[in-house]
Amino acid sequence: MTAREGSAADGSEVGPIGRLPRERMVAAARLVREGRAYSLAATRFPGMPLFPGHPPFQVLNYRTPRGIRVAGARPWGPVNDAGLGYMAEYVMATSHSGAHMDALAHMTVGEDSHWYGGGAADAHLSDFGPTFGDASKMPPFFTRGVLLDSPRHRGVDCLPKGSAIDAAEMEAICRAESVSIEPWDVVLIRTGYMSLWPDRDRMAAHLTPGPDISAARWLLERGVVATGTDTETYEVQPAPDLGSPANPQPVHTLLLIENGIYLMESLDLEALARDRVYEFLFVALPLKIRGATGSMVDPLAIV
Repeated sequence: MTAREGSAADGSEVGPIGRLPRERMVAAARLVREGRAYSLAATRFPGMPLFPGHPPFQVLNYRTPRGIRVAGARPWGPVNDAGLGYMAEYVMATSHSGAHMDALAHMTVGEDSHWYGGGAADAHLSDFGPTFGDASKMPPFFTRGVLLDSPRHRGVDCLPKGSAIDAAEMEAICRAESVSIEPWDVVLIRTGYMSLWPDRDRMAAHLTPGPDISAARWLLERGVVATGTDTETYEVQPAPDLGSPANPQPVHTLLLIENGIYLMESLDLEALARDRVYEFLFVALPLKIRGATGSMVDPLAIV
């Protein structure tokens, strides 16, 4: 069965992570020996750097204590002798703001605009987002995580602009860190890009290193269920090998569209790298929002 021929009944709206064995979750939990947790997300804020194809991140007041008084609003009814007030806000943003995970419906390919598991625009794209493989189907992640630190391996602070991480380098980093990649793992790949956050000029000078198609095949062969980087595009851009027909994001196509391997972007991996933490329990809980094509996440690496 191909990626396009699946159905919701066989788990194609979830991807391989939906078959994560219980014993792998138990084994991952045993990686916690010290009780240290690392947040893998930077703070989101209005005006934050984003991939240029996304709308800006905004936080706008909806209710304030003074606004309630001026408007004469009575959210609790007529009695409020204590002068009770509250604050509430709109958060207007793409689900791909800051540290986030792509839903399986995020990327499409082909004249029919199809995506993983059998989704296609004509059949499954409503006015309120995709109805198949959207963020409401995204599962929790509780499994072994591995960090591959390319800048440390190369002896630099941040990889240069457009620098590709290939399969051979992934192998070499594993040997240097004394780690192996196993089925059901989540593999996080550091380029050093988030060490420049949120300096737009410095970040622009390093757009965008990351895994190439050989690295993607290498991850796929090892049975990972998700992978992430600290850049806004996950994969190296521009792609050094566009393939045939020419494809500007062949890594997304291979991993996300064709094989249901979740991709994360803009992860903050600096503290993990500083402490040389290369193996850990990885935990991420995507927000189940119907019609969304991804989820902001604040993942944890726990040791």
